[in-house]
Amino acid sequence: MQVRNAIAFAIPFFLLFMALELFVGRARGRRGLYRLPDVLADLGCGVGQQITMVFAGGAILAGYTLLYDRFRLVTFSPSSLVPWIIAFFAVDLLYYAWHRLSHEVNVLWAAHGVHHQSEDYNLAVALRQSIVTSFTALPFYYPMAFLGVPPIAYAATVGFSTLYQFWIHTELVGRLGPLERVLNTPSHHRVHHAVNPQYLDKNYGAVLIVWDRLFGTYAPEEASPVYGTTKPLASFDPVWAQVQLYAALASRSRRLRGWDRLRVWWASPAWDPGGETPPSEAELLARPKHDPPLAAWVRPYAAAQFAPLVAATFLMILLQMTAPRSSLAVAAALALATLLAVGALLDGRRWAVPLELSRLCLVAVAVAVVRPPGATGALLAACAALLAALSGGWVVVTARGAARRARAAPGTAPSTPRSQAARAAG
Repeated sequence: MQVRNAIAFAIPFFLLFMALELFVGRARGRRGLYRLPDVLADLGCGVGQQITMVFAGGAILAGYTLLYDRFRLVTFSPSSLVPWIIAFFAVDLLYYAWHRLSHEVNVLWAAHGVHHQSEDYNLAVALRQSIVTSFTALPFYYPMAFLGVPPIAYAATVGFSTLYQFWIHTELVGRLGPLERVLNTPSHHRVHHAVNPQYLDKNYGAVLIVWDRLFGTYAPEEASPVYGTTKPLASFDPVWAQVQLYAALASRSRRLRGWDRLRVWWASPAWDPGGETPPSEAELLARPKHDPPLAAWVRPYAAAQFAPLVAATFLMILLQMTAPRSSLAVAAALALATLLAVGALLDGRRWAVPLELSRLCLVAVAVAVVRPPGATGALLAACAALLAALSGGWVVVTARGAARRARAAPGTAPSTPRSQAARAAG
Protein backbone atom coordinates (compact mmCIF):
# COMPACT_ATOMS: atom_id res chain seq x y z
CA MET A 1 0.00 0.00 0.00
CA GLN A 2 3.02 2.29 0.11
CA VAL A 3 2.64 2.77 -3.64
CA ARG A 4 -1.00 3.80 -3.19
CA ASN A 5 0.10 6.35 -0.59
CA ALA A 6 2.65 7.65 -3.08
CA ILE A 7 -0.23 8.26 -5.49
CA ALA A 8 -2.08 10.12 -2.72
CA PHE A 9 0.89 12.35 -1.98
CA ALA A 10 1.33 12.99 -5.70
CA ILE A 11 -2.17 14.53 -5.98
CA PRO A 12 -1.15 17.98 -4.65
CA PHE A 13 1.80 17.97 -7.04
CA PHE A 14 -0.50 17.07 -9.95
CA LEU A 15 -2.62 20.11 -9.12
CA LEU A 16 0.46 22.31 -8.65
CA PHE A 17 1.89 21.37 -12.05
CA MET A 18 -1.50 21.92 -13.69
CA ALA A 19 -1.56 25.43 -12.21
CA LEU A 20 2.01 25.98 -13.43
CA GLU A 21 1.09 24.78 -16.93
CA LEU A 22 -1.87 27.16 -16.96
CA PHE A 23 0.35 30.07 -15.86
CA VAL A 24 3.05 29.32 -18.44
CA GLY A 25 0.45 28.79 -21.15
CA ARG A 26 -1.15 32.16 -20.48
CA ALA A 27 2.28 33.80 -20.43
CA ARG A 28 2.80 32.35 -23.92
CA GLY A 29 -0.60 33.55 -25.10
CA ARG A 30 -2.25 30.11 -24.92
CA ARG A 31 -5.53 31.19 -23.32
CA GLY A 32 -7.53 28.17 -24.43
CA LEU A 33 -5.19 25.58 -22.96
CA TYR A 34 -7.57 24.75 -20.10
CA ARG A 35 -11.37 24.80 -20.18
CA LEU A 36 -12.92 24.42 -16.74
CA PRO A 37 -15.74 21.99 -17.67
CA ASP A 38 -13.28 19.72 -19.46
CA VAL A 39 -10.84 19.87 -16.52
CA LEU A 40 -13.60 18.92 -14.08
CA ALA A 41 -14.60 16.03 -16.34
CA ASP A 42 -10.97 14.86 -16.50
CA LEU A 43 -10.54 15.08 -12.74
CA GLY A 44 -13.92 13.41 -12.22
CA CYS A 45 -12.80 10.39 -14.23
CA GLY A 46 -9.58 10.28 -12.20
CA VAL A 47 -11.49 10.50 -8.93
CA GLY A 48 -13.69 7.59 -9.98
CA GLN A 49 -10.67 5.50 -10.91
CA GLN A 50 -8.82 6.21 -7.66
CA ILE A 51 -11.85 5.53 -5.48
CA THR A 52 -12.36 2.22 -7.28
CA MET A 53 -8.77 1.31 -6.46
CA VAL A 54 -9.34 2.14 -2.77
CA PHE A 55 -11.57 -0.94 -2.70
CA ALA A 56 -9.87 -3.09 -5.34
CA GLY A 57 -6.17 -2.16 -5.12
CA GLY A 58 -5.46 -4.50 -2.21
CA ALA A 59 -7.12 -7.43 -3.97
CA ILE A 60 -5.13 -6.79 -7.15
CA LEU A 61 -1.85 -6.82 -5.25
CA ALA A 62 -2.96 -9.85 -3.23
CA GLY A 63 -3.68 -11.75 -6.44
CA TYR A 64 -0.22 -10.97 -7.76
CA THR A 65 1.36 -11.96 -4.43
CA LEU A 66 -0.46 -15.31 -4.48
CA LEU A 67 0.90 -16.11 -7.94
CA TYR A 68 4.39 -15.03 -6.87
CA ASP A 69 4.36 -17.11 -3.67
CA ARG A 70 3.06 -20.31 -5.28
CA PHE A 71 4.16 -20.33 -8.90
CA ARG A 72 7.34 -18.28 -9.37
CA LEU A 73 9.97 -20.08 -11.41
CA VAL A 74 12.92 -18.09 -10.09
CA THR A 75 13.75 -16.71 -6.65
CA PHE A 76 16.14 -13.77 -6.51
CA SER A 77 18.12 -12.56 -3.56
CA PRO A 78 16.30 -9.74 -1.69
CA SER A 79 19.30 -7.50 -2.39
CA SER A 80 19.46 -8.33 -6.10
CA LEU A 81 18.78 -5.62 -8.67
CA VAL A 82 17.96 -8.18 -11.36
CA PRO A 83 14.21 -8.47 -10.59
CA TRP A 84 13.95 -4.68 -10.63
CA ILE A 85 15.61 -4.50 -14.05
CA ILE A 86 13.32 -7.28 -15.30
CA ALA A 87 10.33 -5.45 -13.81
CA PHE A 88 11.15 -2.16 -15.51
CA PHE A 89 11.50 -3.58 -19.02
CA ALA A 90 8.69 -6.12 -18.57
CA VAL A 91 6.23 -3.48 -17.35
CA ASP A 92 7.13 -1.23 -20.26
CA LEU A 93 6.81 -3.97 -22.86
CA LEU A 94 3.65 -5.43 -21.35
CA TYR A 95 2.13 -1.95 -21.12
CA TYR A 96 2.83 -1.54 -24.83
CA ALA A 97 1.06 -4.83 -25.57
CA TRP A 98 -1.95 -3.95 -23.38
CA HIS A 99 -2.11 -0.41 -24.77
CA ARG A 100 -1.95 -1.56 -28.37
CA LEU A 101 -4.67 -4.17 -27.89
CA SER A 102 -6.77 -1.57 -26.07
CA HIS A 103 -6.88 0.31 -29.37
CA GLU A 104 -7.45 -2.79 -31.50
CA VAL A 105 -10.13 -4.69 -29.54
CA ASN A 106 -13.51 -3.07 -28.97
CA VAL A 107 -14.17 -4.38 -25.48
CA LEU A 108 -10.78 -3.10 -24.33
CA TRP A 109 -11.19 0.20 -26.19
CA ALA A 110 -14.52 0.75 -24.42
CA ALA A 111 -12.50 1.08 -21.21
CA HIS A 112 -9.33 2.77 -22.44
CA GLY A 113 -11.18 5.18 -24.73
CA VAL A 114 -12.21 7.19 -21.66
CA HIS A 115 -8.64 8.51 -21.53
CA HIS A 116 -8.94 9.81 -25.11
CA GLN A 117 -12.31 11.56 -24.93
CA SER A 118 -11.01 15.02 -24.03
CA GLU A 119 -10.70 17.40 -26.96
CA ASP A 120 -7.99 19.33 -25.10
CA TYR A 121 -4.45 18.22 -24.31
CA ASN A 122 -2.99 19.25 -20.99
CA LEU A 123 -1.84 17.75 -17.72
CA ALA A 124 -5.43 17.32 -16.52
CA VAL A 125 -5.99 14.84 -19.36
CA ALA A 126 -3.36 12.58 -17.80
CA LEU A 127 -5.70 12.11 -14.84
CA ARG A 128 -8.65 11.15 -17.03
CA GLN A 129 -8.78 7.41 -16.47
CA SER A 130 -11.30 4.60 -16.73
CA ILE A 131 -12.33 2.70 -13.62
CA VAL A 132 -11.90 -0.53 -15.62
CA THR A 133 -8.41 -0.31 -17.14
CA SER A 134 -6.62 -1.36 -13.94
CA PHE A 135 -8.41 -4.70 -14.33
CA THR A 136 -7.98 -5.11 -18.09
CA ALA A 137 -4.20 -4.73 -17.62
CA LEU A 138 -3.94 -7.57 -15.07
CA PRO A 139 -3.62 -10.46 -17.58
CA PHE A 140 -0.63 -8.62 -19.04
CA TYR A 141 1.15 -7.77 -15.77
CA TYR A 142 0.43 -10.88 -13.69
CA PRO A 143 2.80 -13.17 -15.68
CA MET A 144 5.67 -11.16 -14.17
CA ALA A 145 5.03 -13.14 -10.97
CA PHE A 146 6.15 -16.34 -12.71
CA LEU A 147 9.46 -14.62 -13.59
CA GLY A 148 10.19 -14.04 -9.91
CA VAL A 149 9.49 -10.31 -9.84
CA PRO A 150 8.58 -9.59 -6.17
CA PRO A 151 5.28 -7.82 -5.45
CA ILE A 152 7.02 -4.65 -4.29
CA ALA A 153 8.98 -4.44 -7.56
CA TYR A 154 5.81 -5.07 -9.57
CA ALA A 155 3.81 -2.42 -7.71
CA ALA A 156 6.62 0.14 -7.70
CA THR A 157 7.44 -0.16 -11.42
CA VAL A 158 3.77 0.01 -12.44
CA GLY A 159 3.42 3.05 -10.19
CA PHE A 160 6.52 4.67 -11.70
CA SER A 161 5.24 4.01 -15.24
CA THR A 162 1.93 5.65 -14.34
CA LEU A 163 3.55 8.69 -12.74
CA TYR A 164 6.00 9.13 -15.63
CA GLN A 165 3.16 9.42 -18.10
CA PHE A 166 1.67 12.41 -16.29
CA TRP A 167 4.20 14.94 -17.59
CA ILE A 168 3.98 13.93 -21.25
CA HIS A 169 0.40 15.24 -21.49
CA THR A 170 1.29 18.79 -22.42
CA GLU A 171 1.50 20.98 -25.52
CA LEU A 172 4.02 23.34 -23.93
CA VAL A 173 7.07 21.06 -24.24
CA GLY A 174 8.53 20.72 -27.73
CA ARG A 175 10.85 18.07 -29.05
CA LEU A 176 13.69 16.95 -26.79
CA GLY A 177 16.47 16.14 -29.23
CA PRO A 178 18.24 12.78 -28.81
CA LEU A 179 15.86 11.75 -25.99
CA GLU A 180 13.14 11.40 -28.62
CA ARG A 181 14.92 8.29 -29.92
CA VAL A 182 14.49 6.36 -26.67
CA LEU A 183 11.93 7.95 -24.37
CA ASN A 184 8.25 8.59 -24.75
CA THR A 185 7.96 12.39 -24.80
CA PRO A 186 5.18 14.99 -25.01
CA SER A 187 5.70 15.17 -28.77
CA HIS A 188 5.29 11.42 -29.17
CA HIS A 189 2.26 11.29 -26.92
CA ARG A 190 0.53 14.20 -28.64
CA VAL A 191 0.58 12.00 -31.73
CA HIS A 192 -0.98 9.17 -29.77
CA HIS A 193 -3.89 11.33 -28.56
CA ALA A 194 -4.57 12.79 -32.02
CA VAL A 195 -7.33 11.65 -34.36
CA ASN A 196 -5.59 12.82 -37.54
CA PRO A 197 -5.68 9.83 -39.93
CA GLN A 198 -1.87 9.59 -40.09
CA TYR A 199 -1.66 9.52 -36.28
CA LEU A 200 -4.33 6.92 -35.45
CA ASP A 201 -3.05 3.91 -33.48
CA LYS A 202 0.51 5.18 -33.12
CA ASN A 203 3.01 5.65 -30.26
CA TYR A 204 1.73 3.26 -27.60
CA GLY A 205 4.79 3.44 -25.36
CA ALA A 206 4.80 4.23 -21.64
CA VAL A 207 8.31 5.30 -20.62
CA LEU A 208 10.16 4.02 -23.70
CA ILE A 209 9.33 4.64 -27.36
CA VAL A 210 11.61 1.83 -28.58
CA TRP A 211 8.79 -0.76 -28.76
CA ASP A 212 6.89 1.44 -31.22
CA ARG A 213 9.99 1.77 -33.34
CA LEU A 214 10.60 -2.00 -33.23
CA PHE A 215 7.01 -3.05 -33.97
CA GLY A 216 6.12 -0.47 -36.61
CA THR A 217 3.69 1.71 -34.66
CA TYR A 218 5.84 4.84 -34.43
CA ALA A 219 4.91 8.15 -36.04
CA PRO A 220 6.66 11.52 -35.56
CA GLU A 221 4.72 14.68 -34.83
CA GLU A 222 4.34 16.67 -38.03
CA ALA A 223 0.86 18.08 -38.69
CA SER A 224 -0.93 19.84 -35.85
CA PRO A 225 -2.78 17.22 -33.78
CA VAL A 226 -6.56 17.24 -33.38
CA TYR A 227 -7.49 15.67 -30.04
CA GLY A 228 -10.38 13.55 -28.90
CA THR A 229 -12.05 10.53 -30.46
CA THR A 230 -13.35 10.14 -34.00
CA LYS A 231 -16.89 10.02 -32.56
CA PRO A 232 -16.92 12.76 -29.90
CA LEU A 233 -18.30 12.15 -26.43
CA ALA A 234 -20.05 15.57 -26.47
CA SER A 235 -20.43 15.60 -22.70
CA PHE A 236 -18.64 16.84 -19.60
CA ASP A 237 -20.28 14.23 -17.37
CA PRO A 238 -17.53 12.00 -15.88
CA VAL A 239 -20.00 9.23 -15.02
CA TRP A 240 -21.42 9.08 -18.55
CA ALA A 241 -17.84 9.18 -19.85
CA GLN A 242 -17.10 5.91 -18.04
CA VAL A 243 -19.98 4.01 -19.63
CA GLN A 244 -20.64 5.76 -22.96
CA LEU A 245 -18.36 3.56 -25.05
CA TYR A 246 -19.84 0.39 -23.55
CA ALA A 247 -23.33 1.72 -24.31
CA ALA A 248 -22.31 2.51 -27.90
CA LEU A 249 -20.79 -0.95 -28.30
CA ALA A 250 -23.92 -2.63 -26.93
CA SER A 251 -26.03 -0.54 -29.32
CA ARG A 252 -23.89 -1.63 -32.27
CA SER A 253 -24.21 -5.25 -31.17
CA ARG A 254 -28.02 -5.04 -31.06
CA ARG A 255 -28.13 -3.67 -34.62
CA LEU A 256 -26.09 -6.57 -36.01
CA ARG A 257 -27.21 -10.09 -36.85
CA GLY A 258 -25.92 -13.58 -36.14
CA TRP A 259 -22.35 -14.07 -35.02
CA ASP A 260 -21.56 -10.43 -35.75
CA ARG A 261 -23.35 -9.54 -32.52
CA LEU A 262 -20.58 -11.32 -30.62
CA ARG A 263 -17.81 -10.56 -33.09
CA VAL A 264 -18.20 -6.80 -32.63
CA TRP A 265 -17.03 -7.03 -29.01
CA TRP A 266 -13.68 -8.48 -30.07
CA ALA A 267 -13.33 -6.77 -33.43
CA SER A 268 -11.35 -3.64 -34.12
CA PRO A 269 -13.07 -0.30 -33.46
CA ALA A 270 -12.52 0.35 -37.18
CA TRP A 271 -14.64 -2.68 -38.16
CA ASP A 272 -18.00 -1.42 -39.31
CA PRO A 273 -20.32 -3.76 -41.27
CA GLY A 274 -22.59 -0.78 -41.92
CA GLY A 275 -19.91 0.88 -43.98
CA GLU A 276 -20.03 4.24 -42.21
CA THR A 277 -17.39 6.55 -43.66
CA PRO A 278 -14.93 7.89 -41.05
CA PRO A 279 -14.50 11.67 -40.95
CA SER A 280 -11.82 13.15 -43.18
CA GLU A 281 -8.95 15.18 -41.82
CA ALA A 282 -10.59 18.35 -43.14
CA GLU A 283 -13.78 17.50 -41.24
CA LEU A 284 -11.79 16.79 -38.08
CA LEU A 285 -9.94 20.09 -38.34
CA ALA A 286 -13.21 21.97 -38.85
CA ARG A 287 -15.02 20.19 -36.00
CA PRO A 288 -15.76 22.55 -33.12
CA LYS A 289 -15.04 21.44 -29.57
CA HIS A 290 -17.92 20.52 -27.33
CA ASP A 291 -18.75 23.75 -25.50
CA PRO A 292 -22.45 24.07 -24.61
CA PRO A 293 -23.70 27.44 -23.35
CA LEU A 294 -24.15 27.49 -19.57
CA ALA A 295 -25.58 29.95 -17.09
CA ALA A 296 -22.79 32.10 -15.64
CA TRP A 297 -23.10 30.61 -12.16
CA VAL A 298 -22.59 26.97 -13.18
CA ARG A 299 -18.84 26.88 -13.76
CA PRO A 300 -17.70 28.54 -10.49
CA TYR A 301 -20.27 26.59 -8.50
CA ALA A 302 -19.19 23.27 -10.03
CA ALA A 303 -15.55 24.06 -9.29
CA ALA A 304 -16.38 25.00 -5.70
CA GLN A 305 -18.25 21.72 -5.14
CA PHE A 306 -15.49 19.73 -6.81
CA ALA A 307 -12.71 21.00 -4.55
CA PRO A 308 -13.82 19.07 -1.42
CA LEU A 309 -14.29 15.97 -3.59
CA VAL A 310 -10.60 16.03 -4.54
CA ALA A 311 -9.65 16.51 -0.88
CA ALA A 312 -11.91 13.61 0.15
CA THR A 313 -10.33 11.38 -2.51
CA PHE A 314 -6.89 12.23 -1.15
CA LEU A 315 -8.01 11.24 2.36
CA MET A 316 -9.67 8.04 1.15
CA ILE A 317 -6.46 6.89 -0.53
CA LEU A 318 -4.40 7.85 2.48
CA LEU A 319 -6.69 6.17 5.03
CA GLN A 320 -7.83 3.18 3.00
CA MET A 321 -6.13 0.67 5.30
CA THR A 322 -7.28 2.20 8.60
CA ALA A 323 -10.69 3.78 8.00
CA PRO A 324 -13.81 1.61 8.53
CA ARG A 325 -15.03 0.10 5.28
CA SER A 326 -18.52 1.43 5.99
CA SER A 327 -17.19 4.98 6.16
CA LEU A 328 -15.25 4.49 2.93
CA ALA A 329 -18.38 3.12 1.27
CA VAL A 330 -20.43 6.15 2.36
CA ALA A 331 -17.69 8.47 1.10
CA ALA A 332 -17.62 6.63 -2.22
CA ALA A 333 -21.41 6.97 -2.57
CA LEU A 334 -21.21 10.71 -1.85
CA ALA A 335 -18.41 11.03 -4.40
CA LEU A 336 -20.54 9.30 -7.04
CA ALA A 337 -23.46 11.60 -6.24
CA THR A 338 -21.16 14.61 -6.61
CA LEU A 339 -19.83 13.41 -9.95
CA LEU A 340 -23.37 12.82 -11.21
CA ALA A 341 -24.58 16.24 -10.07
CA VAL A 342 -21.57 18.18 -11.33
CA GLY A 343 -21.73 16.38 -14.68
CA ALA A 344 -25.42 17.16 -15.02
CA LEU A 345 -24.80 20.84 -14.26
CA LEU A 346 -21.98 21.07 -16.80
CA ASP A 347 -24.13 19.37 -19.45
CA GLY A 348 -27.08 21.69 -18.73
CA ARG A 349 -29.49 18.87 -17.89
CA ARG A 350 -33.05 19.83 -16.94
CA TRP A 351 -32.83 17.74 -13.80
CA ALA A 352 -29.40 19.06 -12.74
CA VAL A 353 -30.59 21.50 -10.06
CA PRO A 354 -33.03 19.05 -8.39
CA LEU A 355 -30.28 16.44 -8.40
CA GLU A 356 -27.81 18.87 -6.84
CA LEU A 357 -30.27 19.87 -4.12
CA SER A 358 -30.89 16.20 -3.38
CA ARG A 359 -27.14 15.59 -3.22
CA LEU A 360 -26.65 18.41 -0.73
CA CYS A 361 -29.34 16.91 1.51
CA LEU A 362 -27.69 13.50 1.18
CA VAL A 363 -24.32 14.92 2.22
CA ALA A 364 -25.80 16.54 5.35
CA VAL A 365 -27.65 13.36 6.35
CA ALA A 366 -24.70 11.05 5.63
CA VAL A 367 -22.27 13.12 7.68
CA ALA A 368 -24.75 13.22 10.56
CA VAL A 369 -25.17 9.43 10.46
CA VAL A 370 -21.51 8.35 10.14
CA ARG A 371 -19.90 11.23 12.05
CA PRO A 372 -17.27 10.47 14.69
CA PRO A 373 -18.58 10.36 18.26
CA GLY A 374 -18.35 13.30 20.64
CA ALA A 375 -18.13 17.04 20.19
CA THR A 376 -15.91 16.80 17.13
CA GLY A 377 -18.47 14.72 15.29
CA ALA A 378 -21.31 17.02 16.28
CA LEU A 379 -19.37 20.04 15.03
CA LEU A 380 -18.58 18.26 11.76
CA ALA A 381 -22.26 17.38 11.23
CA ALA A 382 -23.34 20.95 12.00
CA CYS A 383 -20.81 22.39 9.55
CA ALA A 384 -21.89 19.95 6.83
CA ALA A 385 -25.54 20.84 7.35
CA LEU A 386 -24.79 24.57 7.29
CA LEU A 387 -22.69 24.35 4.13
CA ALA A 388 -25.34 22.22 2.43
CA ALA A 389 -28.05 24.71 3.35
CA LEU A 390 -26.00 27.68 2.16
CA SER A 391 -25.06 25.93 -1.09
CA GLY A 392 -28.64 24.87 -1.72
CA GLY A 393 -30.01 28.32 -1.05
CA TRP A 394 -27.41 29.89 -3.31
CA VAL A 395 -28.23 27.43 -6.10
CA VAL A 396 -31.97 28.08 -5.92
CA VAL A 397 -31.65 31.87 -5.84
CA THR A 398 -28.93 32.09 -8.49
CA ALA A 399 -30.47 29.54 -10.86
CA ARG A 400 -33.87 31.23 -10.74
CA GLY A 401 -32.27 34.60 -11.42
CA ALA A 402 -30.36 33.17 -14.38
CA ALA A 403 -33.52 31.61 -15.77
CA ARG A 404 -35.46 34.89 -15.46
CA ARG A 405 -32.70 36.81 -17.23
CA ALA A 406 -32.61 34.23 -20.01
CA ARG A 407 -36.38 34.48 -20.54
CA ALA A 408 -36.27 38.27 -20.45
CA ALA A 409 -33.38 38.61 -22.89
CA PRO A 410 -34.64 40.40 -26.03
CA GLY A 411 -34.77 38.26 -29.14
CA THR A 412 -34.18 35.02 -27.26
CA ALA A 413 -36.59 32.43 -28.58
CA PRO A 414 -37.57 29.61 -26.23
CA SER A 415 -36.37 27.01 -28.71
CA THR A 416 -32.78 28.22 -29.02
CA PRO A 417 -30.00 26.07 -27.57
CA ARG A 418 -28.94 28.91 -25.30
CA SER A 419 -32.39 29.32 -23.78
CA GLN A 420 -32.72 25.56 -23.41
CA ALA A 421 -29.42 25.41 -21.59
CA ALA A 422 -30.44 28.31 -19.36
CA ARG A 423 -33.68 26.58 -18.48
CA ALA A 424 -31.86 23.31 -17.89
CA ALA A 425 -29.32 24.98 -15.62
CA GLY A 426 -31.97 27.05 -13.90
